Amino acid sequence: MLGWAITFFLVALVAAFFGFGGVAALSADIAYLLLAVFLVLLVAGVVVSGVRRTSKGRMP
Repeated sequence: MLGWAITFFLVALVAAFFGFGGVAALSADIAYLLLAVFLVLLVAGVVVSGVRRTSKGRMP
């Protein structure tokens, strides 16, 4: 997912360079959305991983 965010960010940069404002704005919005989703999933994964590690030691 991070790869897609980087791809859309690069598309936005290229589109902005050539003057396609609408395409650049849309690509930047998509890149921002994908980056936000990636970060939320990353934090959730770290939290779940930490919970699993601590719960393994406490189970009988």
